[in-house]
Amino acid sequence: MARLDQLDILSRKLLAGKMKGERRSKRRGQSVEFADYRNYTIGDDLRFIDWNIYARLDKLFLKLFMEEEDISLYILVDVSASCDFGDPNKAMYIKKVAAALGYIGLVNYNRVAIAAMADGIVAETGGMRGRKRVSQMIDFVSKLKPAGSSHFAESCKRFALANRHKGVCVVLSDFFVKEGFENGLRYVAGGKYDLFCVQILSPQEIDPDLTGDLKLRDIEDDDMAEVSITQPLMKQYKSNLNAYCLSLKDYITRRGGTYLFTSTTVPFDTLVLNYLRERGLLG
Repeated sequence: MARLDQLDILSRKLLAGKMKGERRSKRRGQSVEFADYRNYTIGDDLRFIDWNIYARLDKLFLKLFMEEEDISLYILVDVSASCDFGDPNKAMYIKKVAAALGYIGLVNYNRVAIAAMADGIVAETGGMRGRKRVSQMIDFVSKLKPAGSSHFAESCKRFALANRHKGVCVVLSDFFVKEGFENGLRYVAGGKYDLFCVQILSPQEIDPDLTGDLKLRDIEDDDMAEVSITQPLMKQYKSNLNAYCLSLKDYITRRGGTYLFTSTTVPFDTLVLNYLRERGLLG
């Protein structure tokens, strides 16, 4: 927590909060901290003209100041049954990342809302603000249990309808969606959200250690498939998985979002303290 205290949520977009917060906005406002000068134009507020510069240069310059504003942080947590898999377990990894991001948002007095999604939005915190809500947030995340099938599009649609304010939206999921990820992501990609998608897979999914004739069961809908595991088949599986992840990345980045892939073997604090900072979510 001491290391997380040094971080804050960043946004590449101009997200205007309703309340004064503890961040420096990219916008110029009317706080007491000086930011820059610009040339005076007709209609500007005369109170902000720097008359000392006018006396020296005989030109009118307007003083600009840093404006502080809050930001909304939305965290969508996948708790469908497919996340209850792997060693280290995907669901536990996702919960740790969600709790870390929620903590960073709360201690910086941002509005934080966490929603758990499976066959819809199955649980949500509503808006929270301030360090005093940290224990409530951690309690909520710790009680989430992966179960049920994934209806990604319905979950994203319900979330977008319930959260209409601009903000940073972080989706934590394996993105294994039979219906396809496109229908869901179109509700949160672009527009009012600064989107970050973190795809989290277990090492057993990235490089399966399977051989022989097997009967495989879909963990979410119990679909069965009989397969004979061969080297060419495993090569094709890895190729298909790579193509799927690349298509997800392409879909997100083309719509102005940020995509990050990670395995659960990567320590979650490394993901938060290093990778998410490199991608511009934290600073």
